[in-house]
Amino acid sequence: MASFLHAPMAYTVPSSASSQSVRRPKGLKLSCQAFGAKNAAKIPMPPINPKDPFLSKLASVASSSPETLLNSSANPDTPPYLDLFDSPKLMATPAQVERSVSYNEHRPRSPPPDLPSLLLNGRIVFIGMPLVPAVTELVLAELMYLQYMDPKQPIYLYINSTGTTRDDGEMVGMETEGFAIYDALMELQNEIHTVCVGCAIGQACLLLSAGTKGKRFMLPHSKAMIQQPRIPSSGLMPASDVLIRAKEVIINRDTLVELLAKHTENSVETVANVMRRPFYMDAKRAQEFGVIDKILWRGQEKVMAEVVPREEWDKKAGIKVADGF
Repeated sequence: MASFLHAPMAYTVPSSASSQSVRRPKGLKLSCQAFGAKNAAKIPMPPINPKDPFLSKLASVASSSPETLLNSSANPDTPPYLDLFDSPKLMATPAQVERSVSYNEHRPRSPPPDLPSLLLNGRIVFIGMPLVPAVTELVLAELMYLQYMDPKQPIYLYINSTGTTRDDGEMVGMETEGFAIYDALMELQNEIHTVCVGCAIGQACLLLSAGTKGKRFMLPHSKAMIQQPRIPSSGLMPASDVLIRAKEVIINRDTLVELLAKHTENSVETVANVMRRPFYMDAKRAQEFGVIDKILWRGQEKVMAEVVPREEWDKKAGIKVADGF
């Protein structure tokens, strides 16, 4: 108790002046002088993060009411000045401060749309798989949606598909899948710009040639191929059912030949003759055959137009064609 009574205490002396002076304990004056001596020695200070919330709160309190800092109670169990916060929190690490400032404020509040939706927003329909029922359903829905949104703007159909078969020739979809997309293209009021970006085989080649005249394109190293429709696996079917399926395949073949002859402006006999075996076409040959109208070469159309066909190269080199195919 005696030691408590002898402790230095602050007291106020009334004066007639406009302001009252507050006297501080001598111990505080000595500590301030010692702090000034340390500053005079120019001790280097560690770098301070200006975005730290603790330092920002401390600076605002020091500028508004410095008495709060000077008269704060010293609690040896907690770090100093944490009582300034309503809910005390330790100082944030620089990584947390940087993440909260740079990333969270730009983070979208809803998940981004998927890639087909972004392409659809640019009026692009991309066929990048064989023509199975799920692909046909999606393509038909996108075509109808784009015509509903704007029947005057063109629709861009990008094709990289092996048609109703896989690359090894195994059948994965019915020929009606390709005919369904073809009929939808013919019913649309929009211009259809078709672009082959990899391969267009079988029914996919028909879709490539079914674009608006003058708006059918192909990248320089893409491939197109037309072939006869394949008969699905007969399994343990009776002979009468196999005959029915064979007749249906012949009907699909004749329909495919007629449609290709219509869009390529070739005769039915010419198309039927080349379709006896798989008929591969690079970009130049596809343009000559009438499948496409233009090769996309990014400003090199003039160079491609002056390229001599392979038959001319063989003729000038004296190479004779040994096989009729």
